[in-house]
Amino acid sequence: MPILESIDNVRRVLTTSRTIAVLGAHREEQRAAFYVPEYLHEHGYRILPVNPKLAGTTLWGEPVRSTLAELAEPVDMIDVFRRPSALPDHVDDILAMWPRPATVWFQLGIRNDAVAARLAAEGLDVVQDRCTLADHEHLGL
Repeated sequence: MPILESIDNVRRVLTTSRTIAVLGAHREEQRAAFYVPEYLHEHGYRILPVNPKLAGTTLWGEPVRSTLAELAEPVDMIDVFRRPSALPDHVDDILAMWPRPATVWFQLGIRNDAVAARLAAEGLDVVQDRCTLADHEHLGL
């Protein structure tokens, strides 16, 4: 699968991805890792938060998981709010998911070409350095 860059591919991902795991979800309202998934939740997406520091709490009506491995159900997309340098630490966890998500989306300001290439080589679509909220609004979805 490719590294996605066209707006048509972004539209496809946002219209077909209804269950989203948010890696690095946060509870501070001023942080993008809170208000972006909050926006998506308000627009009908199911948000499954993942953050070991918040495990055991609830966000968007779902328990916060410590790791992706704790997700007991399929997800369509992983929305990543982690520093680019932390992304290699998550590749094996992403690739171990079954079924695998169709897409891994690195939020605005997050880019790691090596990780993106590895995930794409394993059959996952990858979006880098884009904001799901901004793209959703821009596309009028």
